Amino acid sequence: MWKNKWKKKLLSIALLGIFISQLPISVQAEESTAIESDIYVQKVENLSDDFIMGVDVSSVISLEQSGVKFYGWDGQEQDIFATLKESGVNYIRVRVWNDPYNADGNGYGGGNNDLAKAVEIGKRAAAQGMKLLVDFHYSDFWADPAKQKTPKAWDDLNLEEKAEQVYQYTKESLQTLLKEGIAVGMVQIGNETTNEICDVSNHEDMCKIFQAGCRAIKEINAEQSQTILSAIHVTNPEKGTATSWAKILEDYHVDYDVLATSYYPYWHGTLENLTNELQLVANTYHKKVMVAETSYAYTLEDGDGHPNTISTEESLVNGYPATIQGQASSVRDVIHAVSEVGEAGIGVFYWEPAWLPVGTELETNRAIWEQYGSGWASSYAGEYDPEDAGQWYGGSAVDNQALFDFTGHPLSSLNVFRYVKTGTVTERKIQSWENPEITIEVGEVLTMPQTIEVCYNTGEKEQKSVVWEEYSMDMIHTPGIYKIAGKADEIHVEATVTVKAKNYLKNPSFEEEDMSHYLLSQPYLTRQWETATTGNYALHFYNDEAISCMAEQKIVLEPGHYTFSLNMQGGDTGADSEIFAYVMQGENQLGKQEIQLTGWKQWVNPSISFSLERETEVTVGISVKANAGAWGTSDDWTLIKTADIQAPLQLSYSAHVQNLGWQPAVSDLMLAGTTGKCLRMEAIKIHLENNELAGKIEYATHVQNLGWQPYVADGAVSGTTGKCLRAEAIKIRLTGELAQNYSVAYRTHIQNLGWQPYVTDGEVSGTTGKSLRLEGIEIRLIKK
Repeated sequence: MWKNKWKKKLLSIALLGIFISQLPISVQAEESTAIESDIYVQKVENLSDDFIMGVDVSSVISLEQSGVKFYGWDGQEQDIFATLKESGVNYIRVRVWNDPYNADGNGYGGGNNDLAKAVEIGKRAAAQGMKLLVDFHYSDFWADPAKQKTPKAWDDLNLEEKAEQVYQYTKESLQTLLKEGIAVGMVQIGNETTNEICDVSNHEDMCKIFQAGCRAIKEINAEQSQTILSAIHVTNPEKGTATSWAKILEDYHVDYDVLATSYYPYWHGTLENLTNELQLVANTYHKKVMVAETSYAYTLEDGDGHPNTISTEESLVNGYPATIQGQASSVRDVIHAVSEVGEAGIGVFYWEPAWLPVGTELETNRAIWEQYGSGWASSYAGEYDPEDAGQWYGGSAVDNQALFDFTGHPLSSLNVFRYVKTGTVTERKIQSWENPEITIEVGEVLTMPQTIEVCYNTGEKEQKSVVWEEYSMDMIHTPGIYKIAGKADEIHVEATVTVKAKNYLKNPSFEEEDMSHYLLSQPYLTRQWETATTGNYALHFYNDEAISCMAEQKIVLEPGHYTFSLNMQGGDTGADSEIFAYVMQGENQLGKQEIQLTGWKQWVNPSISFSLERETEVTVGISVKANAGAWGTSDDWTLIKTADIQAPLQLSYSAHVQNLGWQPAVSDLMLAGTTGKCLRMEAIKIHLENNELAGKIEYATHVQNLGWQPYVADGAVSGTTGKCLRAEAIKIRLTGELAQNYSVAYRTHIQNLGWQPYVTDGEVSGTTGKSLRLEGIEIRLIKK
């Protein structure tokens, strides 16, 4: 039986418009040197004068071509590079793609960052006295841990020829940049090359490419009396990749200067681990270290109609709300973490602090993104990257992580680069607090927390006693999501209690280290700190050879109707891959559902229902047969009893929700979808279990831009998935003998309006013509 699980959920004060002020305080720095500000930044001690305070503004040229304007601190339009310099930035990072255009000259987007763009950005940086970090991707478009595609012109080259091209391209590009008077200070040989570079994944071969690039830099230094640093860039420090790659690079004698890592607080572990990883590299391998990419959200709002990477409270890190203060604190703490390494910790770069909306109307924005390449990808990129850009092209996914507001005015958090040297004096304010989320199983004792954690803008935290309103214990006997209000001094608190049906599986979310309940058929199928739907751990697979593996758990069940489901995401699976979930009784297959993996965080939720007439041992699991290089994670396995074997007619329904995908199926009067999270429902599936009557349950949804869709029945999808269209209203009806014996009642939770009254038997619930999203739904059958 599960124990109460608390999930600390921070509620941004900025979103509520509530600020609770205490006495003014000064920061750690002496008040005579600290700067008065509307945000609190604690001084980072012992920062060197040349510590890199960098930003990557690779998209800025395309943004300006798209009509985006930037302003200075006085509110007047100003060159963004001047504003950055005034704010303490001393280094600019720019990505370079070999040929980000199709044969007709149409740009792939993402800034269309070829060498010419780098020259333009580099000259503007030099005019402000700032150095340039050149980030060669050695690709025609985005290179990251999931993909490292070879430039089109290098497609037919072998390893040695690729290495020679990397050498020539690097050297010639640097000659071009230096000829323009650009102060190139550092060069990355690849971008986030944790797994491969130029479609090369063997470590020894990768190091040959790294060394080719480093050789070009060393020659430039010797020939032109430069001191350009060479950097290797990896990611996922929470997995120890910085230290593991430092050893690999030493083993294969790569002559480089800086080991750089990405560090995004949402995904990459703790700051303590970051410091420890970088310290190990510096002490053991005597290399300089830095963070090449970081960022944090200052709002959960979206500015351009293209979904953002970080859009929910659940994505945030405890202690850092999505506010300007939270953003500034995050950046300051990353700088501090790198500085703790000592002299070898040379700096931090903030990724794309100016990737702003090009406008407010989505359709207009789409045309601009296509014309100027100012979105993350254009449709033209589909020829080069059909699996990712070809399907998900669009605008900025990080406009809410910028250091400028949506109109181009600098946020106070931009000044963090100069504030860290002095600290600031500001008023002490509560900026966030804990709203507990508690999950129990049906019948389990509910224990409410006696205190909640409160966070101040100063970084201080304290526990406050909370008094909860009275609530009915009857709710623990009925699955559902319940809200309980409370008060901690002047703070209004709300706990979310989720009562779930009993999950018969052991360690279903892989959070426990003990995996003895599972049979894992291959060593590359492992529990890892990996992309998870909940918690931190998931079941991960990857292999550089052909994959054939199974993960399963056996359990004895009493008679009844059951559903086995799980979440899964992954990619790079070929057309011949066979991936499926299954339920077995000995050699007899009780159910099987195929799984299609379409990309990172593109979650699918296979579900298998089966019935047992007597006590039986069953085996539930997943099977993966795929090509070399395929990868994926599975999380949150559930095996629940949906009904006794003689159970009455029952509803089962599930919602497809923005950013979350298909949610687990729920039954009568349970919430499908979400409330209070500003997430749209996009589609629904409704199914009747134990229906022995003639007739069906039919339903139709009203969809944004598409209107009413035709009725579908019995588990079919109504609505859309993958199109970012909201469902706005729904009609549900019964037919035949079923309608003679039952009515169907339902209500919807609508944007801005909340829960609507129950309606029945084909009546409309929701709105049409008001552009309001349907967020959640509850459905029940009523016996006549």
